[in-house]
Amino acid sequence: MTGTAKKHIGRNIARIREMRGMKQESLAELLGVSQQKISLYENAEELEDTKLEPIAKALEVSVETLKNFSEDAVFNIISNTFNENSSNNNNYQCTINPIDKLIEVYEENKKLYERLLESEKEKSRLIEELVHKITKA
Repeated sequence: MTGTAKKHIGRNIARIREMRGMKQESLAELLGVSQQKISLYENAEELEDTKLEPIAKALEVSVETLKNFSEDAVFNIISNTFNENSSNNNNYQCTINPIDKLIEVYEENKKLYERLLESEKEKSRLIEELVHKITKA
């Protein structure tokens, strides 16, 4: 296959829409057209830039991305970036020790409980003083 293979713009629109998790109805609503119109766009081999611009904006990509989209390129990027032997995996490792975080949260909880207990003791002392004053009067 040569690099001059004709792109099917409608398929590109459909694949990008699907990759975004968007239904035809949602795209139609964003563009103010019917779902049937989106279906026509996605079956079209070519579309004018004036029609591509609002579609690209709704899909949050450039017109050039719509025109030049290639699933092979996407899969190549993914396979070259995320494989088990990739040195890039170090960038995605967790840097937080969950046990340390758990201990930190436990200690914070303990401090909060102690403050609450002191507050309750202070309330009880104030109530006792108040009751003592009332009973003397």
